[in-house]
Amino acid sequence: MAKPRDLDPRATLRGGGLPDRYLTPDDIAEMFEVPLETVYQWRKKRTGPPGFRIGKHLRYDPVDVRAYVDQRKHADATAA
Repeated sequence: MAKPRDLDPRATLRGGGLPDRYLTPDDIAEMFEVPLETVYQWRKKRTGPPGFRIGKHLRYDPVDVRAYVDQRKHADATAA
């Protein structure tokens, strides 16, 4: 059985379950299929999912990432 750290973060969030760890910027880039620099630009511009620092490390709460995705879906649905 795969450990939670070995699971694809996209599959975990799409499946409705949340990983039992905080996500890294690399996870976010992989999840949204964007370059890592885009993730850092989102943070700088405050346009992407909210992140937080643990010391010098940037992390994302999976619950916040799910809320961000849901909010984006809702915004796109109402704009259409």
